[in-house]
Amino acid sequence: MTRALPAGFNPERNLTHVLPSLAASLGAALPNTLQLPRARSAILLLVDGLGLEQLEQYSAHAPFLRKALKQQTEAQTELSTIYPSTTAAALSSLGTGLSPGEHGLVGYDVYDPDRDTVINQLGGWDERTDPQTWQPAPTIFQQLNEQRLAGVHDIEPVTVSLPAFEESALTRAALQGPRFIGHETLTARFAQAAHEAQHPGKLIYLYANELDKVGHQYGPGSDEWLEVLEELDAQARRMVRKLPEGTVAAVTGDHGMITVHQEDRIDFGHEEELVRHIAHTAGEPRMVQLHFASEATESQRDQTLEAWRQRFGDQAWVVTRQQAVEAGWFGRVNGRVLPRIGDVLVAGFAPIALYDSRRAAPQSFGMVGHHGAPTPAEVRIPWLLIRTPE
Repeated sequence: MTRALPAGFNPERNLTHVLPSLAASLGAALPNTLQLPRARSAILLLVDGLGLEQLEQYSAHAPFLRKALKQQTEAQTELSTIYPSTTAAALSSLGTGLSPGEHGLVGYDVYDPDRDTVINQLGGWDERTDPQTWQPAPTIFQQLNEQRLAGVHDIEPVTVSLPAFEESALTRAALQGPRFIGHETLTARFAQAAHEAQHPGKLIYLYANELDKVGHQYGPGSDEWLEVLEELDAQARRMVRKLPEGTVAAVTGDHGMITVHQEDRIDFGHEEELVRHIAHTAGEPRMVQLHFASEATESQRDQTLEAWRQRFGDQAWVVTRQQAVEAGWFGRVNGRVLPRIGDVLVAGFAPIALYDSRRAAPQSFGMVGHHGAPTPAEVRIPWLLIRTPE
């Protein structure tokens, strides 16, 4: 079974519009695409791994967020994340307001053509590649700081997150600029965000990664996942009660998640016809990116592409870089970023996860929850206004 190629992420309402719209509600000279009301202070709760379809399905476990869902229309509650639907790419689009094809963090593992190596964009960053050279565009937070120095407004961006992320490569590449406050626990992070919002002019980015962690380990909808969802819902409700009048508070995610059963976690690393002419495998199990060896002939490349289509064409979109770019998968793509994208991309529409065991750690095959592909369950994310100015 083959499926038509999905279009790119929604250009009208996606993750790139979130921070500019919140900043505009406070008086910044940035586009208010999401049409937010004028506010005294603003909080963005980013729940890593919270997709709209999962929230809708399990809303009984999140009564506070469910109320916000019911109070808004379907068009108001839905955003699109970006492709690939993965944290490094999505948070970079959030932080910069740019598409992956512009900021360049085009997956979980990304090929660096200058060094002919693959770089993990999260925990395993190779520091021989400078994050601020890898992604040189100013972040939304940096733009706010520049406008404040120029007297345009008096907005101060603040990040409340886990301490380990203060100097992470991803932060330095795409989220730098705010005053950073680190707390290990959800309770402390939510309380800190409420405290910061007592002061006018604060744009607070509140990050929670707990749902994503249990989702990967146990799967969305598992008892462990539901327990964290319930805790996040309770924390959000308590935080909102502490916010002063004139505060806008919103909730979104960076991607959704699907369950992939053990028998559908497939090792392609030793299938000779699939990897014979491939120099590097990158991306993630739901959107594999394949880079051909430089000596591979056009005929060999065509043979490899056909082998992947024969093997996985009834479970995944198997497309060339050109096809993916033309479909808008990476948004606008500049010349600096283009060679970082795989020559061939394999994105599952069936619930499969594809691993190269020559690179993947053995424990990664135990991962239950997955994301990265352009399916609705992975791409649709919520946009909930849980507090608006009176």
